[in-house]
Amino acid sequence: MSSNESNKYFDLHTSGIGYLNRVREVKPEKGTPFLSVTITALHGSVDDVHYAHFECPVSGKKAQQVVSQLKPAVEGKLKVLVGFTLSDLSAESFTHKHGDKAGQTGVSLKARLLRIWWAKVDGQPFFKEQESAA
Repeated sequence: MSSNESNKYFDLHTSGIGYLNRVREVKPEKGTPFLSVTITALHGSVDDVHYAHFECPVSGKKAQQVVSQLKPAVEGKLKVLVGFTLSDLSAESFTHKHGDKAGQTGVSLKARLLRIWWAKVDGQPFFKEQESAA
């Protein structure tokens, strides 16, 4: 392969609407600390909403800025609703250790948070990505 050829990838992106939760800095024993969130995505009929929880390192630069600005609202228990794009979706199984499901197998969904398109805090507009002129 010549040096001017680039690697090619097939991207799988997931976009949706959900609540931003658990904004935190993860400090691994080895490696660089990173910003992480849980997104509780909404899906299904508006009359019978279902939720999917995604554990996400925040990888997009603009998304990192927006999440940092939203952190006080999340910590203040305000409802933070976002339009988002995720990448690299994967699932990991685990065993519940406590509660009614102790001993049962569960599944944790993981993805990278690439982008936040817009955000509302308690129903009030907080952020909207500017449209680029084409």
